[in-house]
This record gives sequence, structure tokens and C-alpha cells, in this order.
Amino acid sequence: MAVNANELRKGTAILYNNDVCVVLEVTHRTPGNLRAFVQGILRSVRTGKSMDVRFSSAEKIETVPLMTTKMEFSYKSGDDYVFVDPETYEEVTLTPEFVGDTKNFLIENGAVTMTFVEEKPVQIELPPSVVLTVADAPEGIKGDSANNVQKTVTLETGITINAPLFIKTGEKIKIDTRTGKYMERA
Repeated sequence: MAVNANELRKGTAILYNNDVCVVLEVTHRTPGNLRAFVQGILRSVRTGKSMDVRFSSAEKIETVPLMTTKMEFSYKSGDDYVFVDPETYEEVTLTPEFVGDTKNFLIENGAVTMTFVEEKPVQIELPPSVVLTVADAPEGIKGDSANNVQKTVTLETGITINAPLFIKTGEKIKIDTRTGKYMERA
């Protein structure tokens, strides 16, 4: 299916230079006395490299269908991360580079949404929040209860965050995956 460049949106998969690319960013520009154009950042599904591309606003672009599936993080195999489809038990193994900072919030059987283009994973999306166990929390200093004092705690995934003084080792807390900040006790 072909669409005008004006209709491109973040997350859309397109065919560009005989390669399937995912749109990471898109900006519509209309400079002074020139014709409008669309500036986009694309990531190649095949190579994983990003590129800056300019399209004429009326240019026709071929889109590629995306498939989104609920997956669960199963286990870590060496450096790679293995995800499983809970319905078909089909496994998908991803490299640490692809997983990126998402690894900070992955726990066994934790749900994620994975987007595929032509059977190849292109994106992992975490739920808005996750519940993690506190692996190490130093004791708060008695009497140090001035307005909203926080301490650094280490979670089961190895990430460190700031949490209130009353949080102790072994407690489960809710973390916002978008900001990486403490939300509440779980």
C-alpha cells in the first residue's frame, strides 16, 4: 500500500531503497518560499543502521505491514535475551544491542509487546510500569526524615534507582519504565 510522505508516522514500516525500514522520527517542514518536505529518520531492518532521509511531501511511499505480538521474557542465554510467545511457545532470541536499556526492567516471565516486520523483530515495548524486588537497600539514617529524602537502592535486574528511606531489601516496588523512577510499594 502506498501513502503520501505527509502521512508517514513514527513506527510505520516502509520500503526504501529495496530495504524495509522503520520510521523512528518524522518532521514536516515548510521553508520560506520553497516546497514543503518531510524529514525522517529511518532504521533499516536488515542492517540496523539509522539514516536521515528527505521526502517531497507529495512523494508516494510503499508501506510494509507490521505485526505486534505479546511476548514474555524467558531467560538469558549467554549475552542474548530469549523471549517466548505464551500462546505458540515460539522463541525469539535478541542481542544485547537490540534489547538496549529495556534489559533494566526484564524479569523472568515479564510481559513485553514485540513488533515484527516480515517475521523479523524491530521493536520491544515494555508495559508502563513493572514490579521489581529490591536486592540491596542501605539502612536509612534515623531522624533523617526531612522532606522527601531518598536513598539509592539496587533492584534484582542490577539497575540502581532512588527510593524513599523506608524501602528495605527484599521488598517489591513499582517502577515507571519510561522514566526509571520509583512509583510505589507493590
